[in-house]
Amino acid sequence: MLVRAGAALLGLPRSPRPWVGGGGGMRRLSGGAPPPPAAVRSFPLSRALLRVQGPEAATFLQGLLTNDVERLVSGGADRPPEGGAPPPRAQYTHALNVQGRCLYDIILYRLHESQEEEPNILLECDCSVLDSVQKHLKLYKIRRKVDIAPCLDLSLWAVIPEEQSGDVSSILDKCADKTLVLTPDPRAEVMGWRLITNKEENPLEIIPGSHIGNISDYHRHRYKQGIAEGVKDIPPRVALPLESNLAYMNGISFTKGCYIGQELTARTHHMGVIRKRLLPVQLSAPLPLGSIPEGAAILTESGKSAGKYRAGGDELGIALLRLANINEPLHISLPGDTSVNLTACIPNWWPKTTNK
Repeated sequence: MLVRAGAALLGLPRSPRPWVGGGGGMRRLSGGAPPPPAAVRSFPLSRALLRVQGPEAATFLQGLLTNDVERLVSGGADRPPEGGAPPPRAQYTHALNVQGRCLYDIILYRLHESQEEEPNILLECDCSVLDSVQKHLKLYKIRRKVDIAPCLDLSLWAVIPEEQSGDVSSILDKCADKTLVLTPDPRAEVMGWRLITNKEENPLEIIPGSHIGNISDYHRHRYKQGIAEGVKDIPPRVALPLESNLAYMNGISFTKGCYIGQELTARTHHMGVIRKRLLPVQLSAPLPLGSIPEGAAILTESGKSAGKYRAGGDELGIALLRLANINEPLHISLPGDTSVNLTACIPNWWPKTTNK
């Protein structure tokens, strides 16, 4: 895991942590030889960050989110168990409503270093629902000893290797001590890393050899891989977590205790039948002049419903499709008696056995 505690993960002696600043603006000073250049692109993300901190932060989030937050929070031990995986620094999860439908897609980041420290967690969400997420958390906070506040002094970046760049993890490992958080994206290896910096920090100085990418290229990469992110891809109170590939993206625990929306999700999982899933789709030329309407019906050649188009850019997008129809000719009917053909595919990062 690539984190600001990089020395411990490399098996080197830990030195005292020299922090500068306080609150959300704290950062670590670093020294030594600069790391070699890394062939990566850094994308500035329009995602929001909330800080959830306090003695009861783990218990509080555990009852609201699909994943095992206790595992993330208690993962701050200096050394993992012998033969075990390194403790996680980031965790993907969803907040559901009582009917078991998705409200918010979330990535959590652990800032505290040891179990003896007070839990200190950053929560990443779609910036358009920041106020809603805050209200949702405060609704269930009641009298718990938890502080919830937006982190307006932090910036969030996606760091994705260039094609043919090879394994750059060893290079990024050497950069981890230069910023607040630098860790693999917990959803899928194809999504690279997540970087959290202070607003005034330049990611090009943190990761030598990197360059700033166009955000449209980030979204094209997501759609090509079938990675849903934000309210357009995962519409609140409409999308279902398992149809949104939450299990494939390491975003749910089926062994933790109760949480809001668990009953329907657990029943669907144990029944073993998921007939629809989010899949990457590619539109065939000629493309329509305007964008494809969100929620547009996708039809088979015979006119039977095969699913719905969620979102996309240019010829790439993401759609909720019936798995039984993905190998058939598909199209979207548009106003003006026109239509656009599309093809779907199963991403390479999916588990090889996809019975569910």
